[in-house]
Amino acid sequence: MKFKKKLLLAGLVLTMGIGTSGMAAPVNANPYGLVYQGAITQNVAGQVNIHPVHYNLNGLKIAANVYTPAGYDVNKKYPVIVVAHPNGGVKEQVAGLYAQRLAQLGYITIAADAAYQGASEGEPRHTDKPYFRTEDIHGMADFISTYPGVDKDRMGVLGICGGGGYTLNAAKSDKRFKAVATLSMFNSGEVRRNGYMNSQLDSIGERMKQASDARDKEITTGEVSISGNVDFDALTDESISKIPTDLYREGMIYYGRTHRHPNSTFAYTTSSLMELMSWDATDQIELIDQPLLLMAGSKADSLYMSKEAFDKATGTKDKELFLVDGATHIQTYYVPEYVDQFVNKLKEFYGKHL
Repeated sequence: MKFKKKLLLAGLVLTMGIGTSGMAAPVNANPYGLVYQGAITQNVAGQVNIHPVHYNLNGLKIAANVYTPAGYDVNKKYPVIVVAHPNGGVKEQVAGLYAQRLAQLGYITIAADAAYQGASEGEPRHTDKPYFRTEDIHGMADFISTYPGVDKDRMGVLGICGGGGYTLNAAKSDKRFKAVATLSMFNSGEVRRNGYMNSQLDSIGERMKQASDARDKEITTGEVSISGNVDFDALTDESISKIPTDLYREGMIYYGRTHRHPNSTFAYTTSSLMELMSWDATDQIELIDQPLLLMAGSKADSLYMSKEAFDKATGTKDKELFLVDGATHIQTYYVPEYVDQFVNKLKEFYGKHL
């Protein structure tokens, strides 16, 4: 019971997220806002280049980065990968890292900020609903399919953390994706409903009532309830060390310190829980009939979600659960030796199917 209470607190703290209000963002010298190791600092002819773009999705302006491979020629045709970022993340963090690494392998890639989040439009801010996040992935496919040099018949998708769960949902119906991969897949519906590692099963009804009340308040008063913000500047090493799960403890450090970005926040509108808690990434997952690769760290305490999805994905004849030994959830985002192994696996997977 003591562990359960600590886990509940840890989940509350991280899902509150990195607030962008009242918090001084660190200076970022990268001209594109990128915060990952080895990020592009300038476009050089003959090398991988980055192209900030905007496009319309359901009336909202979406901010994205397109990466083109070395020697990119608009008169040639290239395979393409859509990359979906984690919950609370933005395109300048881990999604950008993997997009850049895949571009180095010869793919055109795109990473976009989710609608209502990051640099993309949408009000109320921090709305986090499965339909919108799934539409974000369809929207990236829409835009990139007409990008110069793209061979839309060789399109793959990579979803990271929460983006992985939404990628599974998108791939159920979007057969433009010929190969589907996830990294450290996080089933947002399951976690928002049951709590991380099933730590909140006894309060599902209470929390759904709170979400319903929050929606009622939005309608009647116009006031939007947010789950809360964590002031990362106020967190101490001691307080972080007491968080019992790797995902939340290391997430504090990754998002709050080492890879901090002013547009990144895990805060979400409380009313979003009405949709989140009644949704699950694995519902009708048997509709995925494309080749499927689920990747995770062997030490990740979130691994149970990738295993659940793997077992339920009975509609594809080609599926694999690939584990990198020793890696935790957050370490799959940035530790070079782990990232290299995942990229090598993606090279094999996409190379075979695209």
